[in-house]
This record gives sequence, structure tokens and C-alpha cells, in this order.
Amino acid sequence: MTGTKGAETSGRLVEAMLELIQVRGYSGTGLNTVVERAGAPKGSLYFHFPQGKEALGERAIELAAVRFRSLLVDADLGSTAPGDVIRRVIDVLAGLLEESDFQLGCPVSVVTLEMGAQSDRLRTACANAFDSWISPVAEYLVGLGHSEEAARMLATAVVSSVEGAMIVSRAQRSVEPLRCVADMLAGQMEGTEAP
Repeated sequence: MTGTKGAETSGRLVEAMLELIQVRGYSGTGLNTVVERAGAPKGSLYFHFPQGKEALGERAIELAAVRFRSLLVDADLGSTAPGDVIRRVIDVLAGLLEESDFQLGCPVSVVTLEMGAQSDRLRTACANAFDSWISPVAEYLVGLGHSEEAARMLATAVVSSVEGAMIVSRAQRSVEPLRCVADMLAGQMEGTEAP
């Protein structure tokens, strides 16, 4: 029972950290606020994360990576129409932005921009998160006949473009940048011959 309770508390702390990073950024998220939002006992933070804020931030990034990878899988990467896949992913992301009144962004890009030069641990977690999104897209493209090298390059461009469009959409308070990227990527992915 204690293990379950401990895992539940740890999970609430990670979830709270993730939510706060999305709204306030990594630097703007204090540990007292995380504990308060998680409804956790104050001492539980260092019990579960003895290495402090970076360890908690790393776990939050890992959670964000898992969730976005699930979004990719749910978009049905088995589809034979790459444009449809990209549009389904963009529709979900646009919906998340609009529902949050453009307050929630990608926590991985936020942490990368804020801490990538200061914390190798967090930079590595972010790099791993991005790779966990690039890899299934690349695998999908290989399945469509692209060489592994070309698929990896195109998948990297897809993830990078979507990340950039999320940032511009938040700044402009409009999903139009995401829609433009969806159209551009759909055309690129459907019009590109598999090398």
C-alpha cells in the first residue's frame, strides 16, 4: 500500500511540475508551488526526488515525451496518407492551444530554451524527448518507401516545424501558424518521392 501511495504522490508531483512548466516555464516554477499544486506533503518532494528540481524536471519532460508519442500513435501512423496523419496531429495540438487560451505550450521546447545551456541533465532529457517523437515518424516514412537517412531527415524537419509553429501560434494567439505548417508538411510528405 505504501508503494502505491508513494507512486501516486510521485506521479502527482511530476504532473504538477509538467503543468507549471507549460504555463510558467521551468525557471518560473518554484518547488513550493509544485508541492502545493500536487497536494503533497512538503517533505515528499525530496523523498521522491532527492536530487531536487532537475530530477523532477527530467521526469516531467519524460512524461511530456510519452504523451506526445502517444498522440503520434493515436494519429494512426499506419495510415497511407501522410498528409492526413500530419493534419490529425496538428488538429490535436491546435485544440490544446485554443482550449488553454494559448497559455500551454510544449514543455520540452520551454525547458530546452531556458535550461539547455545550463543543465546537461535537462538538455539530454529534452534531446531524448525530441528523438522519441522523430523516431516513430521516421519509421512511418521508411514504411512508405523512404530510405532510413531520408526518413530521419524529413522526420526531424517535421518535428522541428511543428515545434516552431507551436511557439509562433502562442505568440500570435492564433492556430494559423500550425495550420500553415500542416499544409506545407502535408504537401511535402505527399509530394516527395521516396529516395
